Amino acid sequence: MNKADRTRIIIASAVASAIFTGFSARLVHIHISKHEEYSRLAAEKHTVRQVIHAKRGMILDRNGEILAANLPVRTVFADASHIKNPQDLADLADLAASRLELDAKELAEKFATGKKYIVLKRQVPEQVTMDLFEEMRNRKLRGLYSEKDSIRTYPNATMLGHIIGFLNHERKGIQGIERVFDAELAGTGGYRYIERDRTGREIVPYRGLEVEPEHGRDVRLTIDMHLQAILEEELDATYKELSPETVTAILVDPKTGGILAMGCRPAFDPNNPGGAEPEQMKNRAIIDMVEPGSTFKIVVAAAALNEGKVDEKSSIFCENGRFAYGGRTLRDHHGYGHMTVHDILVKSSNIGSAKMALMMGADKYYEYVRRFGFGERLGIELPGEIPGLVHPPSRWDKLTITRMPMGHAVAVTPLQIAMSMAVIANGGKLMAPRVVESLEAKDERGTTTKTPVVLRDVVPEKTARFVGNALAAVTQPGGTATYARVNGFSVAGKTGTAQKVSPKGGYAAGKYVVSFAGFMPVEDPRFVCLVIVDDAKVPSNLNYGGLVAAPIFSRICEKAARYLDLTPTLPAIPLMDSSLAKNNNSTLKQD
Repeated sequence: MNKADRTRIIIASAVASAIFTGFSARLVHIHISKHEEYSRLAAEKHTVRQVIHAKRGMILDRNGEILAANLPVRTVFADASHIKNPQDLADLADLAASRLELDAKELAEKFATGKKYIVLKRQVPEQVTMDLFEEMRNRKLRGLYSEKDSIRTYPNATMLGHIIGFLNHERKGIQGIERVFDAELAGTGGYRYIERDRTGREIVPYRGLEVEPEHGRDVRLTIDMHLQAILEEELDATYKELSPETVTAILVDPKTGGILAMGCRPAFDPNNPGGAEPEQMKNRAIIDMVEPGSTFKIVVAAAALNEGKVDEKSSIFCENGRFAYGGRTLRDHHGYGHMTVHDILVKSSNIGSAKMALMMGADKYYEYVRRFGFGERLGIELPGEIPGLVHPPSRWDKLTITRMPMGHAVAVTPLQIAMSMAVIANGGKLMAPRVVESLEAKDERGTTTKTPVVLRDVVPEKTARFVGNALAAVTQPGGTATYARVNGFSVAGKTGTAQKVSPKGGYAAGKYVVSFAGFMPVEDPRFVCLVIVDDAKVPSNLNYGGLVAAPIFSRICEKAARYLDLTPTLPAIPLMDSSLAKNNNSTLKQD
């Protein structure tokens, strides 16, 4: 063999080696690098991709009672490649149409496409599916199958509907907790590729690629459904008896900011959101703006005390009921002379409150209004919370500094009123309101507990205690809220009455928003309760916070104390008849 032949052999061998090396590299690339991709493509070509729905997490109250759950249903689909006989196709279309309430002609057209996965109907009750497949077996038909699914159900109907929310047809949260925690509740769906034999049965040994779902986490609320039931029972009674435009109530733990109960009327059923009017679906506690009336007087009293403008013994001249300022006259319901801060709160003096604001000046007073949480979103885990409306001093007129202390010239939310009263109840701290206690999962994610958050220190404990003791006297004889008393317990609180703002400007004649915000027991507050009644259908001379809202507060708190097994600390006393028709007490007609 000469040199030229050896060269040709070497070149040929090198080329062959390169070719085989390339094929080998390509083979390795296909089997290793592209294995998952080609496996998926093969599966998609020869099998059916079946969705494995993640279970949506439940919504629970603080004690584990189920507020939102999943009702098992089925999704019925067809594998038209298994329907070979034209007569079987027609018979199957007729059967499916009758059982699933669908159009037989449209079904026949879908079956004729030969597609492997055709969704016929979702959210089919399991019993309907079982009956359908039983009839198919009896008539020796095949080609229809089902997979597990679920629909959201709310066992308490209208109760707590504004907080829980609901889902749309695409399983997306639309309102309430369902919306805010949609991602956590929904989880992540999985899927599998399956192959069936000629009878439609799955060939399990040939099951292809499968990805398990990550089920949604449960959301445990701070709500106590026993307290919620108490609150909503009173809301229903008030809405029926007084026919107000709206009525709202809140129970909150002042030490943690946890919402124990919250509701409003009108309400809606999250099981049937399509049947509700827009006004029924509003969570009034966080989206309504109202003038708070005299419940706002706790701000100016606490501020003036904390700034040293007044003390426990200070005497303020209340002008015998008529105070001329800024070209207008501010009036009290009664002609008071000199009064202490304590008495100004007990008697709900507009003039005394205005003078304390004047002592501080506009900027300092405004600072305390904001420190109490007005004019800002407090951060509750619900959609739609608004900040209210508190204008800065640069936008005030001459009268604002004397009108705002009595709860006019400012617009606040019911939640803000409740949390400001919690400042007095807990010793001076503004807590972030919370409606979620924890997120829970049974896998490695475990439980994530939401901890209480202090937004800011508003006033020292000494100041809060002084204001709280004055508010306790509000419910005693001579105060404006004797109907707010609860037998056996010390109760503190403040009435509020504000004329409704007219959409056309100014105020609406004869229409009032009345309220009572308070806490109990005074010595160790377990809860703050707020009741707001908007435009109760009662005579104007009886439409006051002390007459309308205070009795509702009393009934809620009495039942709540009994449920919480609180120990009475005061002797039982005869309580006043709270009937509006029998009341002629002029003391209660001031706030």
